[in-house]
Amino acid sequence: MTRRWLVTSVGVMSIATALAPSSAGAQAAPEQAPADVAAETGTDIVVTGSRIRRDPLDNPSPVVTVDEAAIAKTGLSSIADVLQRIPASSGGLNTKFNNSGNLGNPPDGGGVGAGSAAIDLRYLGAKRTLVLVDGLRYVNGASASGIPGTVDLNSIPDVMIQRVEVLQSAASALYGSDAIGGVVNIITRSGQNGFRASAQYGQYLKYDDGATQNYQLSWGGGSDGVHLDVGGFYTKQESVRASNRSISQFPNPGQTTCDINPSPCSSFTPLGRFLVNGQNITLRAPVIGRRPVYDPTLATGDFKAFTAADRFNFAPFNYFLTPNERYGGFANARAEFSDAFNVRVKAVWNHRQSQNQAAFLPLGIGPDVGNGNLLDTISVDATNPFNPFGVTLVPGQNYTAIFRRLIENGQRTYSQTVDTWSVTGTIDGKFDLFGRNWYYDANAVLATNDAHQLFTGNVNAARLQQALGPVSQCTGACVPFNFFGGVGSITPEMLGFVAFDERSRSQQRLNDYTVNLSGELFDLPGGAVGVALGYEHRDQQGSFTPDPIIQAGLGADIPAQAARGRFNVDEFYGELRLPLIRDVPFLNLVELNGAVRHSDFSTFGSNTTLTGGALWKPVADLLLRGQYAESYRAASIGELFGAQSRFDQPLADPCSNIAGSPYQASATVRANCTANGVPANGSYAEPTGQLPVLTGGNQALQPETARTWLFGGVYSPVWARQGFASALSLEVNYYDIKVDGAIASIPADVLLNRCAQTGDALSCAAVVRSGSGFVSSINGVLLNTNGIRTRGVDVTFNLRSRETGAGTFGLSVSGNYLLKYEEEVPATTGTTATDYTGTERGSPDQAYPHFKGQATLDWDIGPVAAAFTGRYIDDVIEQQGGNKLKSRFYGDVQLTFRPTWIGERVGLTLGINNVFDTDPPACFSCSLNNYDPTTYDVPGRFGYARLSYGF
Repeated sequence: MTRRWLVTSVGVMSIATALAPSSAGAQAAPEQAPADVAAETGTDIVVTGSRIRRDPLDNPSPVVTVDEAAIAKTGLSSIADVLQRIPASSGGLNTKFNNSGNLGNPPDGGGVGAGSAAIDLRYLGAKRTLVLVDGLRYVNGASASGIPGTVDLNSIPDVMIQRVEVLQSAASALYGSDAIGGVVNIITRSGQNGFRASAQYGQYLKYDDGATQNYQLSWGGGSDGVHLDVGGFYTKQESVRASNRSISQFPNPGQTTCDINPSPCSSFTPLGRFLVNGQNITLRAPVIGRRPVYDPTLATGDFKAFTAADRFNFAPFNYFLTPNERYGGFANARAEFSDAFNVRVKAVWNHRQSQNQAAFLPLGIGPDVGNGNLLDTISVDATNPFNPFGVTLVPGQNYTAIFRRLIENGQRTYSQTVDTWSVTGTIDGKFDLFGRNWYYDANAVLATNDAHQLFTGNVNAARLQQALGPVSQCTGACVPFNFFGGVGSITPEMLGFVAFDERSRSQQRLNDYTVNLSGELFDLPGGAVGVALGYEHRDQQGSFTPDPIIQAGLGADIPAQAARGRFNVDEFYGELRLPLIRDVPFLNLVELNGAVRHSDFSTFGSNTTLTGGALWKPVADLLLRGQYAESYRAASIGELFGAQSRFDQPLADPCSNIAGSPYQASATVRANCTANGVPANGSYAEPTGQLPVLTGGNQALQPETARTWLFGGVYSPVWARQGFASALSLEVNYYDIKVDGAIASIPADVLLNRCAQTGDALSCAAVVRSGSGFVSSINGVLLNTNGIRTRGVDVTFNLRSRETGAGTFGLSVSGNYLLKYEEEVPATTGTTATDYTGTERGSPDQAYPHFKGQATLDWDIGPVAAAFTGRYIDDVIEQQGGNKLKSRFYGDVQLTFRPTWIGERVGLTLGINNVFDTDPPACFSCSLNNYDPTTYDVPGRFGYARLSYGF
């Protein structure tokens, strides 16, 4: 019974190619690696990337394992931040994003996901990376701003994570939809004996901000055949403000004033900008307690011509790192009644409170503002006591836009409260059939993610219309609104009538039921033929319910509509392993393997995927593998049913008549822009800013499909492991992935540039302009585009020395070389292909460096352990503008002391991340804070101290 418990407690495991291997002194009683367990029990086990029990050293797929020791060496308090450092990862959403009200809903159908975190493998987007917990699906996240198609890693309690296994290959035939870029399998804690605890505090040393606290406590124990693991945690990350970092104090890197041409600062100023009577004017100074005086000649009175110096610097009011507080716990129980029948139950709860922040509300009315709702059509009546123009201002007649930064209403804040519950039940066991062991398991997952968001600082457009209209109709609680007096002229009574707190909610549910059976059929010369069969029924549903005022189209911030949807799927799979030859010269092992999965979705119909591969070990030290895999991804609930919203994307309009623009440089561009609605007299001259992209789902979407070729090998020489090293391995893998019918929108910059440069009819139809030339909307609704193609090479090297008089040494090196990343989208005739290799995309932020690498060197001697981790990111070129983001090297150091006089059970760890104080490269096209948060660190040295027990 005891020995069998050791095997089953391991669960879903993999070949131990650790991101940073455990040091010898990492814990008093280190847990066994998969290969050790297999050797001790004489039993093959399940590995990530296969459903058939096998020797983990013969894994058919490349897997990187991030164990507890590797996580501890990072000093990070979020598993998402740890995983995003893997070179095969291309980042993903994290708490360095502050996009709620600054940009709105990105054109991916999933909402903002504020405060969430995700993992993106192979630059294919987080929605093409499947996240599992103990080999089973986990509920998708939500942040009350949409219906994402990804798991929020911040909804998984860190305390329950024993290790994470990252399958760097497609696996739809085994795991179903979404496993195109790879699979992240989070293995939870089980089989622990006694207490373990840790407390960590850290902050940015130079700036005295970004303080992070992380407390974890877990216990495990039980009697023969019954075991219980429980744990709880509390994590609090405080904010870093953009005003406290030099790179983010203005909208553009290196900028020190708004008085430049063209200026990236905002037209929404505290003193107001008024496009009235063909003039572009602003106030000279605030006017309090009286109606401003308007002199059409601007020689006298309170108004003057608007210049770049009058623009508003919104940048320092943002967060650089958002505050995030999480707490929760887990319970993992297992009862073994016999070899044939065992029960396991896991319960998880996670609570998150987070916040995003933006500058004061940019309130605008008139058609050139491009709100897309009632605000574009509001008139300011002549009887409004603050109207200085003496006549009713009618949109499109005597005014086209009025801009005002609503300082008096305070900054916009978006506060999220998110609760995640998950309960998993499993029965499993083994039985004998024709003299061979067969294993079964049946699982049920019931999970919910429930999110609420409170937004303060919004304005009700209907009430604003009443307050700007005829005084005779501004009765009851209505107070006439002053758009024209500048900062300080809007009273609390005025705000009391027009302002409101916006409350939204989103929810996702998962019911997932699986049955798996695996065993052996008969023997071949290389061993027993392995087979696995299984069935899965999954039901997913999601909803997004914006505030009723927002649903009515009456908000002054990002618009949104309610959305709701669900789907279910029935799936059958089979996997086969054929060990053809073993222990023959130059044919130490030859194996063929394959799998097939058939899926039937309620939303679109059926799909069948296949995978096949071969393993060859010429000698015991060298494993070569080749694999072909088909994969697919069905459209998520948000992609199918997401209602229309808006994404304010930082873009340069090629049709703007400003210095250095394509409009000034090319007669062809000028002609195409005029045909698209830009005034032929060249009066449209707006500097680079945010342009509105119309986003939304599409119920006609079909699944995207993909094929992956993978070739690689692992070299682990016995001569080294019998000599100076306890472990030595080198793994190299080449991958080639092609996605067809990718679910995406045509990028807004592609549409703008194709329309301006070539007059492409499809692109020009997607760009809608007002009569003055301002972009009112760009169609970013989702569709099945042509596809994505990416190729690259992964390298992993691991070395651990044997015990010497100078201690033990370990070296772990991993890297990714990106050979190609290209996206292809449709045009009126043919397609447009964009190669992003070696570039920075800008909003939505993503860098595609040719090379990313990470190496950890650690040393242990007695009670002392030390580690240095180096991270390298190759240089990239911005797609917009051609600015070069130079390469970066980050260094992290850590020192741990475990006193021998208390049995090395207590440890004190001190560390500094970014010890060289490396700043991120400045980026002009990135969304916020002038850098790419998917790729680079927050500026500053981050120091931390951790006290641990039992680790």
